Amino acid sequence: MKNTSASEFVYSFPAIRGIQAKREYYITMCPLKLVPRLFKFVEEDLPPELRAQRSINRQRIPAIAQYIVKNIESYAFSSLTVSIDGEVSFEPFGDDVVGRKQGVLTIPMEARFLINDGQHRRAAIEEALQICPELGEETISVVFFVDAGLERSQQMFADLNRYAVRTTRSLGILYDHRDPMARLVTKLVANVPVFIGMTEKAKTTISNRSRKLFTLSSIYQATKRLLQKRKDEKITRAEEKLAQDFWREVSRCVPDWLLAVQRKVSPSELRTEYIHAHGIALQALAIAGSDLIVRCPDTWKERLPRLEKVDWSRSNLALWEGRAMIGGRLSKANNNVMLTANVLKKSLGLPLNSIELELEEKYAAGRK
Repeated sequence: MKNTSASEFVYSFPAIRGIQAKREYYITMCPLKLVPRLFKFVEEDLPPELRAQRSINRQRIPAIAQYIVKNIESYAFSSLTVSIDGEVSFEPFGDDVVGRKQGVLTIPMEARFLINDGQHRRAAIEEALQICPELGEETISVVFFVDAGLERSQQMFADLNRYAVRTTRSLGILYDHRDPMARLVTKLVANVPVFIGMTEKAKTTISNRSRKLFTLSSIYQATKRLLQKRKDEKITRAEEKLAQDFWREVSRCVPDWLLAVQRKVSPSELRTEYIHAHGIALQALAIAGSDLIVRCPDTWKERLPRLEKVDWSRSNLALWEGRAMIGGRLSKANNNVMLTANVLKKSLGLPLNSIELELEEKYAAGRK
């Protein structure tokens, strides 16, 4: 009986060959059912200097897996990047320009695969397959590099992540068509007059010279508090109308906003001089507004104009220091948002709950 060496067993992938930094690399499609079998994460117990990527964060896996399962018809994954520790061969389909770039990549089964980028995607795919085995026939693109040792793999990991920048919160909201709240907020900035043309949709901060008054992310957070909604929770048409009506009515109670829309005052001037030109004010207005609507569902619009008497000036330190501001600078901390909302609730004639009263006591004690 003939002995068969392990090296005679191979994986064969249809692939495209490319060149980067004078090194060959290969792109192929891998069925999802093979991903957990081929690409194993085995470095968790090694010290960082002996690994080629970060330790896997198991807490991230369920959320990514659920993303796949809940969006079977629309999920999207970028490529896995994998180093091959072993000899490979590439057999092109032809001798012409196109044929030389397409062919079959052959990898010995004893070769080791090292994930340079995508270990969390790989783990999430494994978990998702347990829930939906039918996903196994779908594919993910894999970029193969021939490994040149640990140092090269570590450098690849550093290079792949060097210029990775997380999208801004505002841009993420703008492009998220699955989140009901994101869809609602996109409608708000297109239909509420004070938001139209005054909303920064790509950034979470507004530059000093910007003509924008609000950020998409601040409107999102405030509307979420107004409607008391969790992420991905459904929003009814009545709630959608309520949000539009609320922000329309609020804008009438903050005359400076309307002046900014009419180009009679610059948003940068408002940001310098007033609390109401910052995200903390939107959230505080939403908190107070939510309580007002619950307590006065039929008359909240009549009560809202009381807000016109609020002195939003940042120079009013007696009112805002320790609430919206700490040491003269705006604070986005939740306690400061709530203390700011307390001022608005009092102006609307609303009682404070036990948590708000406790915050007021601590605030008063700190002022002594």
